[in-house]
Amino acid sequence: MSLSLFNPFTDLIFDEQFCFLTGDLTTEKMTVYPEWLMEHFKFGSDRIEMMDKSKSYTYADLQLPCSARVKKAFEELEEKIQEAYKKGFEGMKSLDEHLLFLWTGRMVYGMLYYEMRYESERMLRMREPFNLSPLLRERFGNFHLMMQSIIEPISFVGQKPWSIAVFPLKYSADIFSYRDDTVNLLFQFGVNGFGLVACLQDNGVIGDKQKEILEKMEGHVLHPIQFEELFARFHYCDYLLQYKAEYKIENTDAGITIEAIPITAKENRPVFGFWDDEVFAQLLTNYWSVYGIQRGDIIQFQKPFLSFLENPYTKDFVIPEGIDLPF
Repeated sequence: MSLSLFNPFTDLIFDEQFCFLTGDLTTEKMTVYPEWLMEHFKFGSDRIEMMDKSKSYTYADLQLPCSARVKKAFEELEEKIQEAYKKGFEGMKSLDEHLLFLWTGRMVYGMLYYEMRYESERMLRMREPFNLSPLLRERFGNFHLMMQSIIEPISFVGQKPWSIAVFPLKYSADIFSYRDDTVNLLFQFGVNGFGLVACLQDNGVIGDKQKEILEKMEGHVLHPIQFEELFARFHYCDYLLQYKAEYKIENTDAGITIEAIPITAKENRPVFGFWDDEVFAQLLTNYWSVYGIQRGDIIQFQKPFLSFLENPYTKDFVIPEGIDLPF
């Protein structure tokens, strides 16, 4: 008998009496963002907006209904992450990527859950049906299945569904950078000691695309502006990706195995669309504006494209210590 698991995207069930992961009836809750992280960086009382900007919550108020076993599993995961976090880059780098997938996935899926609930309630007030495209149902349903591997006999074989990069990073103490993209399942996290970038359902193709710069970075402690540029590259590559991620999922008595099907180009359609420096410059402006860098500084007529990762002429890696900008 194959394993039968809850998929909220089949019937779009996001009611607060059902565990977000198993669908079990429950009165238990867990925070979207780890409590130890909110306490350490004192951001629990800060506000975060929903995608349409019409509603906001404090980070601490974002809570997921969960069964007791789900709550226990995530508490045990947090103990492992917190222990690794104390050791900085080396500790986080030593973690199995599956653990990092689950840790980042908790926050990304938590925000996705709130977006689904908010949109469902909004459509109900308008007396209109709440629906999602088949593409999003499939993408989010696969992501939810992968998150269930924290409690169920679900294993990943062969090609992994994600691209995750961990690297040394220099920030001022007690400052951290965080971004996520719930629709495209992207995650960025940086503190004094390490940075982490994750594409949670790209089948590794974006990591492969950025492999050259990731190799150039090795042995260096990144400046924050380099970290922002790296995530912008991952983000833009995700935008340019022209194929959806697909999986070979086998469900047997012993459990479920998930294998990412490699994304390859077909006929005259490349894996990624055309890289447009004009569009990328606008994206970078969103990340670099805190440094006072505007689009006109990034891309100028008859001048090379501004980069803090690679020298535009030699393509050598830019040494972080030579960047005269604050941390």
